[in-house]
Amino acid sequence: MYTLNELIKASKTVSDGKTVRLAVLGSCSTQFITKAVRGCGVKRGMNILTFESDYDQITEQIVDSRSALYNFEPDIVMIYMCSEKLYEEFCSDPEPEGFAEKQLGLIRGLHKLIAERTSARVLQFGFAEINDGVFGNFGAKVRSSFIFQIRKLNYLLQELMAEEKNVFPVDLPGIQSEIGYEQLFPKVQYHNAKLTVDLKYIPMLAKNIVDIIAAMYGSRKKCVITDLDNTVWGGNAGDCDPGDLEIGASGRGHAFLEYQRFLKQLKNRGIILAVCSKNNEETAKLPFTCLDEMVLRLDDFVLFSANWENKASNVRSIIESLNISPDSVVFIDDNSFERNNVRELVPGVSVPELPESPEEYVSALRQCNFFETSSYSGEDRLRTEQYRTEFRRRTDIADFADYDDYLKSLEMKAKAEPFSRLTFARIAELSQRSNQFNLRTVRYTEEEISSIAASPEYITRCFTLSDKYGSYGMISAVIMKKLSPDTLFIDTWILSCRVLKRGMEEFIINTVVRAAAENGFTRIEAEYIPTPKNSMVKDIYDRYGFTPAGGGRYELLVRSFREFPCRITEIQEEKK
Repeated sequence: MYTLNELIKASKTVSDGKTVRLAVLGSCSTQFITKAVRGCGVKRGMNILTFESDYDQITEQIVDSRSALYNFEPDIVMIYMCSEKLYEEFCSDPEPEGFAEKQLGLIRGLHKLIAERTSARVLQFGFAEINDGVFGNFGAKVRSSFIFQIRKLNYLLQELMAEEKNVFPVDLPGIQSEIGYEQLFPKVQYHNAKLTVDLKYIPMLAKNIVDIIAAMYGSRKKCVITDLDNTVWGGNAGDCDPGDLEIGASGRGHAFLEYQRFLKQLKNRGIILAVCSKNNEETAKLPFTCLDEMVLRLDDFVLFSANWENKASNVRSIIESLNISPDSVVFIDDNSFERNNVRELVPGVSVPELPESPEEYVSALRQCNFFETSSYSGEDRLRTEQYRTEFRRRTDIADFADYDDYLKSLEMKAKAEPFSRLTFARIAELSQRSNQFNLRTVRYTEEEISSIAASPEYITRCFTLSDKYGSYGMISAVIMKKLSPDTLFIDTWILSCRVLKRGMEEFIINTVVRAAAENGFTRIEAEYIPTPKNSMVKDIYDRYGFTPAGGGRYELLVRSFREFPCRITEIQEEKK
């Protein structure tokens, strides 16, 4: 964790990475938070350009359509309505039992104005839970107490944000529960300078904010690679019987169970798990099959690498087998030598320092906040089985001398259909997570996808794929914008790297051109915007018959297009 002074110094420098325009609105003094966020952005390779409103001008800035907020044209609007200010309002409210609902109505209205006037996303702070002590513990059941109302407001705000797909939470109550109210929000600072968060904890808050922003723009962890001995269990599996390992409901064994539960929950939300252990494979697998106390089982892992090779080499092999980038991987090991080895030899992989005590493992990992996300869909829960199925496909390819024969044997079927309410979450997730096969790298929220789907200015297609092994799920989305009565522009084309070189690229381009023709368009324009991660698609429009038009732009005359052959059968659906 960086110090505040380090972040303020970094805030005066410039990164060569992504530029994000952040507007900061607060009912308290926010200048140190703003500087820390800028500095933390530089440390993460982002330029966060900021506009900071005057003190306690949230409503004024949002309501006035000609305000400096809108002139700034933000990508993100961050709203920090501090609880200290709310308490002052609460104390003069003649109807305190309705306080939470009234505040929620104000917040809903502000969010609505931002959505109507900008395309910005909103970062909404939760509310610190101030217990004024007027009722003591009994305040938790008195509807007219402030602690009751602030907790109710936080609950109602969570419900509201679950509906508002363009709004993302900054979980200040979560940070408060970790630090404690008196430590996080010293009264002297607020009374003297209207500063709420203690200066020493501002870097932690800034990191959380930048984690959210980075997730919005595609920075995601997809995989945890874990060691076993003294990490998943206590002791060395090769030196003792499985029954002698520390794992269970008491003592240090409980700490290892807590770590296993943490990994199990990550797996259930869609994070891939893999093992990298220096051990004999049979020995390393035995505790998973013979110990009832184990929370994790062998089928929770997509890959299990247990041998005596260099761990950095094994980590590289796991990453290559999963076809993911190193910066989407977290490597966890209790041994400092192994951590340093992977950190130095596999650049990009996140390698957290673990405490000496296993009782502190999970707490330390939670503080790292590696698994921040800005979207979640039901398909995430299926990811482990999808990757396991993919390995069966790759194993079987060795039986074929001809790759085309292999593709034919897969019996692939694809469906192309317009975006619908049931697909909005997954499409938004694809846009936010896809980096390699992403032609323009435009990120969309679920709310923005919904608006696009409803607009007559767009033609949309999302694609699912299955084969004899099972379903890949939704693996691609294309957004086409109508530029003129005869010209269609490919605004977005994203494709999961799991299905590359199966013929899906050809299937999609055939579908796109067919959709253009069916809707009366004679010309298609496209664009490739290079990023550090999408060089693999820099020539894709050249390969599929588009003519370069300069500046990364391409064009195609629909009448001159000839469909590309592919080994995929289309499941016919009614198009709109």
